[in-house]
Amino acid sequence: MLKQFLPDEHVQSIFDITPEMLLKRNVKGIITDLDNTLVEWDRPEATPELIKWFSSFKEKGILITIVSNNTQQRVSSFSDPVQIPFIYSARKPMSRAFKRAIRDMHLKRDEIVVIGDQLLTDVLGGNRLKLHTIMVVPVASTDGLWTRVNRKIERMLLSWMKRKGMLNWEE
Repeated sequence: MLKQFLPDEHVQSIFDITPEMLLKRNVKGIITDLDNTLVEWDRPEATPELIKWFSSFKEKGILITIVSNNTQQRVSSFSDPVQIPFIYSARKPMSRAFKRAIRDMHLKRDEIVVIGDQLLTDVLGGNRLKLHTIMVVPVASTDGLWTRVNRKIERMLLSWMKRKGMLNWEE
């Protein structure tokens, strides 16, 4: 059961993920979280570096969909200027938003990766649908209220997984 919380990969930053890396694995689509994955949870727009990152995937034909538990206002104000499709109020780790993103991209599950900074939402949601999951270190050390609660649970899960030898990375 706890393996559902274990990501397939762990990277320090979204910028450690490249189109070339994903194309080698026949990945054609990305489902990504927004807050503390792409930018700080309180940053309203994409950074120039992130815009360049998005462009590198678009140039290679890799689709990106942002799937966020945040509000329509928050997600659309970030996504619209960079022309990235999005799903808001996703209720992750529930599978409905993930399934919608897969359907909207017209891709197979084995052609998609899920990228996020939380075990309890992004990783669990992706793993429940047998999608390849990549966990990133949060870009900010601060979080909203519910995320702070999730982080405490995550720390307990990570500690347990580390003791059991299930983690292959250092925090």
